[in-house]
This record gives sequence, structure tokens and C-alpha cells, in this order.
Amino acid sequence: MAIATNILQCLVPISQFNKGQASKIFDRLRSEKELIVLKNNQPSAIILSPEEYTRLTEIEEDYFLLLEANKRLEENVSKPTVPLSSVLDELGITEKELEETEDVAIE
Repeated sequence: MAIATNILQCLVPISQFNKGQASKIFDRLRSEKELIVLKNNQPSAIILSPEEYTRLTEIEEDYFLLLEANKRLEENVSKPTVPLSSVLDELGITEKELEETEDVAIE
């Protein structure tokens, strides 16, 4: 029942845009992830908050990276591998330095 209530709270009739209430609608995205715009009582569009859009695009990107990683693993299953520690030693990088670089890249 909570899901249905949440969906009902996210509904926005398109007539509100026609009545000049777009600013008010967009202000709602500060507290809600998404709004469903209704036209003739049917879902017509979804408006996402910038944070939700970013979250979803990152999930999509991670998914495609996972697919690519799986593809490469399947293609190279019979080839020899090199341990990460060997690569780091050869490059003169410690695991701690690598982790610190990843943390900076995320921010």
C-alpha cells in the first residue's frame, strides 16, 4: 500500500503546467526523486531530479562496464593472467596509492 501512496503523491496533471505552476512542480523535485506527468489521466512523462538522473545513469554505466568485463573474461578464459600485485610492482605503485587515486576520482 505504501508504494501506491508514493506513486499517487508523485502524480502531476499536465494542466498544472498550463496553469503556470511549472516552477512549483520543479520545486517538488527537491524532496521527491521523480514526478509522473499525466495527460488525459495517463502517464505521459517522467520528470527526474538531477540527483536521481545521475544515480540512474551511473547504474547504467556500471551495467555496461560489467557486460564488457564479462565479455572480456569469456574471450580470454584460456589466456594466462598477471596478478595485480605484479603489475603494481612493475609500475612502482602501492595498493594504498591506487585506492587514494580512486577516492579522488569519485569525488
